[in-house]
Amino acid sequence: MLCFDVYTLQQAFGRIYKPLLDPLGLTYPQYLVMVLLWQGHPVTVGQIGARLGLDSSTLTPVIKRLEKAGLVRRDRDAQDERRVLVTPTREGREMQRRAAAVPGCVAAATGMSEAHISALRDQIAGLRAALRAASDRAG
Repeated sequence: MLCFDVYTLQQAFGRIYKPLLDPLGLTYPQYLVMVLLWQGHPVTVGQIGARLGLDSSTLTPVIKRLEKAGLVRRDRDAQDERRVLVTPTREGREMQRRAAAVPGCVAAATGMSEAHISALRDQIAGLRAALRAASDRAG
């Protein structure tokens, strides 16, 4: 079954990421949040959740742990107090340099060329969109 293959693939990726992220003191979900934050602008919790496909009840503890570690800061949006903006601290921005090798190590572990990885990512994006559309129609 395709879903089983995807599930075991996720586990395999976890085994590759763990030794790369452990020295940084990050879990995989924390790493994903930091990658989004390294793109430059303050991001709302809602935007992070939408990009990662996580609801706020899952995401909030991840962000709180990053804040406790001194890697991010949470602030209420001055224009809309309901929104919480997340920004990396100086230490969080410095971590980007320490994590710079992670994507290349993971790509190398796949044994695939950049073109093959890009084509596969496009296929996965198409599959994800089809599944979301089917879920929206069903629910």
